[in-house]
Formats: sequence, structure tokens, C-alpha cells
Amino acid sequence: MFKKIHDPSPNSVTVHVDGMPVCAEPGENAATVLLRQAELWVRTTPVSEKRRAPYCMMGVCFDCLALVDGALVQTCLAPVRDGMTIERQLGRRSVAS
Repeated sequence: MFKKIHDPSPNSVTVHVDGMPVCAEPGENAATVLLRQAELWVRTTPVSEKRRAPYCMMGVCFDCLALVDGALVQTCLAPVRDGMTIERQLGRRSVAS
């Protein structure tokens, strides 16, 4: 688990990771918030359901996919905002009809 080396800034925001409130700072991305959680993973693979975590942190590898406000996005490219919801992607994504 990663930890911040400084206290949260006074203008920090609250995001919800799997329903739990988490403190975040403006300017950081959703992947860094997920890396600070006790369970260090973002998604599970579609076939074997092995846990995956952010890898490249620049939008190339797609290992940081998660549901952000209901949309599947690369969390390393998603800047946090107050009230954002982040849900880990579990297994195969279902397609709505």
C-alpha cells in the first residue's frame, strides 16, 4: 500500500471507492487514490479473475480500468473531483442492451 508523504491539503476532496469515502487531493488521478487503498488492485481479469493494478500510469496498458461515475475508464487518466465514485471492475464487463 502506498501512503502520502504529507498531510492532505486543506482543499482536499472526497471520492468514494467501492462505497467508502476516501480523501483525495485536487490534481491527482483516480489510480493514485486506488493505489493508497488497503487492497492494492483495480480490476480483475475477464477469464481467470486475477487481480490487476495500475502499471504504466500514462494510459498505455489499460491495467487500471475501473468504473468511474458509471463509465469504464483508465483511472490513470481520470482526475479526481469531489463526489466522484470509483468502483473496481470485477471480471468480464457486462454489456447493456
